[in-house]
Amino acid sequence: MALENKKILIVGSSAKEHALASVFAKYEFIEKIYAAPGNDAMGEFCERVDIRPENTSELLNFVLENAVDMTICSDEGAIKADLVSLFQANGQLIFGPSASSALPAISKSTGKKLFYRLRIPTPKFGIFEKQQMAIDYLKKSEFPVVIRTDESTEGADRQVCNSIQSASVFVEDLFVSGAKKILLEDFVYGHEFIMYVITDGYHFLPLTTFANYKFMSDGNGGILTPGMGGYCPDYKLSFEIQNRILDEVVGPVIENLASKETPYLGILGVEGVLTSADEFTILELKPFLANHDCQAVLNLVNENLYTLFEACAVGSFADDYNRIDISEKSSVSCVLSSGKLKDNIISGLELADDLDVNHFNSKRNEYMEYLTSGGRAVVLTKTASTLSRARQLLYENVDVINFSGKKYRKDICKSVD
Repeated sequence: MALENKKILIVGSSAKEHALASVFAKYEFIEKIYAAPGNDAMGEFCERVDIRPENTSELLNFVLENAVDMTICSDEGAIKADLVSLFQANGQLIFGPSASSALPAISKSTGKKLFYRLRIPTPKFGIFEKQQMAIDYLKKSEFPVVIRTDESTEGADRQVCNSIQSASVFVEDLFVSGAKKILLEDFVYGHEFIMYVITDGYHFLPLTTFANYKFMSDGNGGILTPGMGGYCPDYKLSFEIQNRILDEVVGPVIENLASKETPYLGILGVEGVLTSADEFTILELKPFLANHDCQAVLNLVNENLYTLFEACAVGSFADDYNRIDISEKSSVSCVLSSGKLKDNIISGLELADDLDVNHFNSKRNEYMEYLTSGGRAVVLTKTASTLSRARQLLYENVDVINFSGKKYRKDICKSVD
């Protein structure tokens, strides 16, 4: 049956939702794209809906009133509020995980406990709800140590500390700022990656791998961020390593969740570190594509996203797909950040040449100019026939986009030059 006149709702307002919307906007059969709440940049090809992702009943009423054909739940707030279960209970087509199935990906302590039970290799860790107990643990730790909140935020929720003094101060700062639970784990040296799969909760297939650059500065210096860019596919992950991750990590996790009657529907990310050519350790799970890699990954997926997501949501995935068609091209992405500076004009966007530009939370002024909002502003993505070509074209465009306080990694994929 031919697809026509489809309406979709994308729940969320950051760069990954912008990337999703930009892909669906290219499909002729899509009649309408709604975004709740979306961001100003998404307003260029979406109808924005003033409903917060956590307001699940309002979102349900909206899709019923507007005959929305499919909803995509990529926002962590909406996932935690269990938008998926509510929609499924009311017969609405939705692509995304339920709150219970996504808990190991959203709560890092829950994910760590799952790794431990399934004997999945992960760095030594401790979970704490009291400041003094965390500091006592640090006194016996080897440094550096990674300290982070149990759930991700766009703020200063993580840090790599090289001494008991800096670690103690950061632990105190987290609890003073309202953190209920924090995670401490050994820092692991090596090549950081993410492997993505798509699943209906029982059957899963690999999408691609992504080399992950999380530190703010070149050479993995500066602060630890949710992500500053990277490239895919990650050529440093051998087929043997990828198959081991599927067999030893993804399979057991998917099977465990299904056995609890909480099957995971959606895209699942496995973030890890390649510690040697043939060994890896797993850091955490991700409940969807990340903001800094979503466009890079989607650019390599040679599938109709609507029919792919629909097959997962209706339960025909195993029958309809035995592999995902992934392009032989390569993508490189780079995040431009403004640090603490806000409300500065982002210039040069119109000069970007054949480049994907996804906005995090940029606002538009009365002159229709985009302004920085503090922190990560935009992520630029270039896809080309080779990794070196994609990198070259990406950085040529990085130079033409400017704003006050502009910061970015200059060494992404530098080793392929």
